[in-house]
Amino acid sequence: MPRLKSEVRIKNKKAEFQFFLIDRYMAGLVLTGSEIKSIREGKASINESFCVFIQNELFIKNMYIAEYSHGSAFNHQPRRDRKLLLNKRELFRLQEKVKEKGLTIIPVVLFIDENGRAKLDIALAKGKKLYDKRESLKEKDMKRQLQRLS
Repeated sequence: MPRLKSEVRIKNKKAEFQFFLIDRYMAGLVLTGSEIKSIREGKASINESFCVFIQNELFIKNMYIAEYSHGSAFNHQPRRDRKLLLNKRELFRLQEKVKEKGLTIIPVVLFIDENGRAKLDIALAKGKKLYDKRESLKEKDMKRQLQRLS
């Protein structure tokens, strides 16, 4: 029996404005039962989260997943560190890139795939300077004006 496509797509709206996205990867998440149920309800946020390496493993920090409404005393902590699942080659490549000055790993989109698993699009990113952000706003405004005219 085919599953229905999930409508859950939680975006980090500030990511493209504050960073140049260099490389993108899709990672799985190690979650508990109450966490995945809460994500399926759309009660999660990745706006202030970031990824770090701890003993050659990639973790996401400060990701908020609300406590499950029907959870018992064994409900999860909303802001705990969660492990990201990537293959060894991708982990090694990311670890080498992060050692360079100015590069970091940020989450871009949290979604549920067709098999019902939570996935996280992460990106190797470089922070934008203030003048880059101004340029992005100008481009966005120009596109908006062109759409109005046509």
